[in-house]
Amino acid sequence: MKYISKLIVVIAISLLGQYAVAQPPAREREKAKKEQKRATAAIVNMSERAKNQFPTLVVPQEVVWKRDIYRSLDLKKEKNASLYYPVEPMGQSVNLFTYIFRLILEGSVNAYTYNLDGYESFTEENKIAPKDLLDNYRIYYEEKDGEYVVGKSDIPSSEVLSYYIKESYYYDQRTATYNQRVTAICPVLHRAEEFTTEVTKYPMFWLNYDEIAQILAQQPIVTSSYNNVSTMTIDDYFTKNCYDGEIYKTVNLRNLALNQYCKDTTAIKKEQENIEKQLTTFRSNLWETPKPVVAADSTIAANDSIAAPVKEEKKRFTLFGGNKKEDTKKEKAKKSSPKRSAGTARLSVRRTRR
Repeated sequence: MKYISKLIVVIAISLLGQYAVAQPPAREREKAKKEQKRATAAIVNMSERAKNQFPTLVVPQEVVWKRDIYRSLDLKKEKNASLYYPVEPMGQSVNLFTYIFRLILEGSVNAYTYNLDGYESFTEENKIAPKDLLDNYRIYYEEKDGEYVVGKSDIPSSEVLSYYIKESYYYDQRTATYNQRVTAICPVLHRAEEFTTEVTKYPMFWLNYDEIAQILAQQPIVTSSYNNVSTMTIDDYFTKNCYDGEIYKTVNLRNLALNQYCKDTTAIKKEQENIEKQLTTFRSNLWETPKPVVAADSTIAANDSIAAPVKEEKKRFTLFGGNKKEDTKKEKAKKSSPKRSAGTARLSVRRTRR
C-alpha cells in the first residue's frame, strides 16, 4: 500500500513538472497572439483624424482625362519578388498575401467578389464572408470561439504566384498635374487540380486600395537581394510603381480584354506596346513647348548674319533694275570728288556775246 501511494506521488510530481515546463511556451504563444491582435486593431481602428491625415492620393471624380489599365504581376520576376517572399512567415516578415489574408479572417479588411467580367465592384452586396472564402478555395481551418484559425502551412501563399492590379492614369485640371496610382488588387491562385499537371489560375477576390492603403503602410518589405534592410513599406512599393506588370485589359467601349480582340500573342504584344506608347505620348505632350531652331554649325550662322546685308544689297539692284557696274563707278566718283562745305557759295560764269 505504501509502495502504491509513493508511486502515485511520483507520478503526480512528474505530471506537475511537465505542466510547468509546457506552460511557459503556451503562455508565450498566447501573449504573442494577443500582441498581434492588439497591433492589428491599432492599425485598423485608426482615428478618423489619422485616416484623414494619411497621404492617400484619391482619383478625383471630375477630371478632363482618365485611362484605366489592368496589369498582371508575375511574382517570378525579380521586380515583383518582394510581394512573394518569404513564402511562410519568418518572425515579423510576411509576404503580401499572408498579411492581407490574416486581416480578412479577422474581419479587419473587406474582400470583394471577382466577377466573371473581371471588373471590380466595391459594394456591400459584393463583400465575401471569411468562411465562404475558406470553403471556396478548400483552405483547411479550425473554428475556435467564433474565430477562424489557419495554420502557417495551410495559408496558400505559395500558390499565389501573380496579382491583378488596376491602375488609373489621369490629368487633374484643378492642380494641372498628371498622376498614376493603383486603385485595386486581386491575388491570383495558381493551382493544379487532382490527376492533372495543368495549372489553372483562380482570381480570388478584389481589394479596394483606398481601404487598405493605411494598413499596407505599416508593413515593411525588403526590395533588394543586396540590401536586406526594409527600406520601404508595401504602400511605398505600389505608390512608387516599383513593380513590373503586363497589360491584359483596359476599360473600353466593347468591354473586351486584349486576348479577346487580338488574334495571337504577337498581336497582343503589339497592342501592349501601343497602349504604353499612348500613355507616354499623352504625358509628354501636356507641357510641350516649341523648340528653338539651332544651326548645325555656329560658324555657318555667323557667316550668314554677316552676309545678310550683302545679299540684301544684291536684291536691291535686281528689284530696281540698277546696273551694278555703273552704280559702282558712281560710288567711286563720289568718294574721289572733293567735298563741298555747307557754307561755300556756288559760282556761275556767264558768257557775253561780242
